[in-house]
Amino acid sequence: MVAPIIPILKEIVGEENVVTGEEALEPYSHDETFGLKFFANVVVKPLNASQVSEILKLANHQKIPVTPRGAGTGVSGGALPCQGGIVLSLERMNKIKEIDLENLMVITEPGVITGELGKEVEKQGLFYPPDPASLDSCSIGGNIAECAGGPRAFKYGVTKNYVCGLEVVFPTGEISHLGGKIVKNVTGYDLISLIIGSEGTLGVVTEATLRLLPLPRCKIDLLVPFNSLTEMTKAVVKIIHQCIIPATMEFMEKKAVLACENFLQKKLPASEAEAQLFIELDGETKEELQTQYERLGEIALQFGAMDILVAEERPSQERLWEARRMLTEAITAKSPIREREDVVVPRREISDLMSELKKLEEKYGLEIISFGHLGDGNVHVNILKGEVAQEEWQERLPCLIRDLFQKVIDLGGVISGEHGIGLSKKSYLSLGLDLTQIELMKRIKQAFDPNNILNPGKIFDLSRTP
Repeated sequence: MVAPIIPILKEIVGEENVVTGEEALEPYSHDETFGLKFFANVVVKPLNASQVSEILKLANHQKIPVTPRGAGTGVSGGALPCQGGIVLSLERMNKIKEIDLENLMVITEPGVITGELGKEVEKQGLFYPPDPASLDSCSIGGNIAECAGGPRAFKYGVTKNYVCGLEVVFPTGEISHLGGKIVKNVTGYDLISLIIGSEGTLGVVTEATLRLLPLPRCKIDLLVPFNSLTEMTKAVVKIIHQCIIPATMEFMEKKAVLACENFLQKKLPASEAEAQLFIELDGETKEELQTQYERLGEIALQFGAMDILVAEERPSQERLWEARRMLTEAITAKSPIREREDVVVPRREISDLMSELKKLEEKYGLEIISFGHLGDGNVHVNILKGEVAQEEWQERLPCLIRDLFQKVIDLGGVISGEHGIGLSKKSYLSLGLDLTQIELMKRIKQAFDPNNILNPGKIFDLSRTP
């Protein structure tokens, strides 16, 4: 199906931007999801929306699957060509087109690395808040496809809160411009919100207009250890009720801290605590932040905090956050094979969720290490294979995940807060959504993509027209 159109693809994007052959295709066969690997027939690297449009028109006419791909940092298999065909890599579309100081907007192509965009706008005294863990390697287009969040989501929100305009190429090849440099828009259905988080199944984003904020002038970080996650959660609720809204409120359970100690080969502050709360305050003046952290510290101590460690200068802030920054590497070193889930519950339910995780750990004999964003209830659950035999791992893991998701739903939560459904979670979608919702989503997909060529096999299954 694909071989006859390869000469046409070369005409569209140039011969050097069409990739074939197993060795050259291998980097595009996987993302950061463990155990998933699929080869495309060809990788195509367009430079602009017009080229994307020509590729999609061709693929739609020939009914060839197309998988959009950003930087390949996803952890749900969303950018993997599970049905072969074409991988549409947006890596060449990597320009920041405009930083608009007066309107507090930036116009960017989808291949721009999120961390690089943040640095560029900061040079102008501006601030782009979304900060996913893969900040230095993920792309803006992928962030939009997954509605990425990060530690600052509690105060500042997630990607969808900053997208004001999109240029989108739809599966049938039409190019459409949605929104613009505007912060209010109720002109018809909110198609921008429909595209955000759709995991590349409804359209290909070729340009984004993103809202910016003035860059906060000051920042103070705190590390607050507790011997009870329940009391930590109560303290956080009280802090928020006192109108103190930190930029970040991250937590690590004791096992996570000890994994970092082992990885870094050094003693970390308060590693004997059952849980650690990492807080970042930002604002206009240090005096304002000092008032906040003094009040915050009083509340934390009322709920049994063991100590309040304060870092006001960059070197001490780097040391305070060292364990949290190195956590993913530390867990990977402990168990290279692991499953990562990103469930969300109401923040008052986090301590109940952690109790349930201990029960699941005992039931299935698989170690679980958790950390996450306490402010918004997003818990990253790492299930470690460790020394468990492969056959037992494959048998126990799906049952554990299903039990985990059911517990999350029973607590009023959802099965994914940041990573998306993609391939890895689609068999569990019916746990989180009722049949009416799923059928409505399928009808939306069919309206946008009648031949089901764009990222087929993700989120749910639909048959492609032969």
